[in-house]
Amino acid sequence: MAKLLLTGTHGPDDPTRATLPFHMAKGAIEAGHEVSISLMVDAPFVLKNELREAIVGVGMPPLKDLFQFAVERGVKVYV
Repeated sequence: MAKLLLTGTHGPDDPTRATLPFHMAKGAIEAGHEVSISLMVDAPFVLKNELREAIVGVGMPPLKDLFQFAVERGVKVYV
């Protein structure tokens, strides 16, 4: 099992890139890896409930669902 730190730098202005660290985290967790996420630049805005609820990247599940998955599995999110 690997330990991964995924970094996000995009916020609500680019929904696909804002969703990507959480989407990758879900896949890594399902593969049995330990994951943490680091949010910097505009990415911390996705922690605001009203923004997170509205973000849906192209070809990805809604961010609110991916975020909930991460929370339920104890993923540490660093800002």
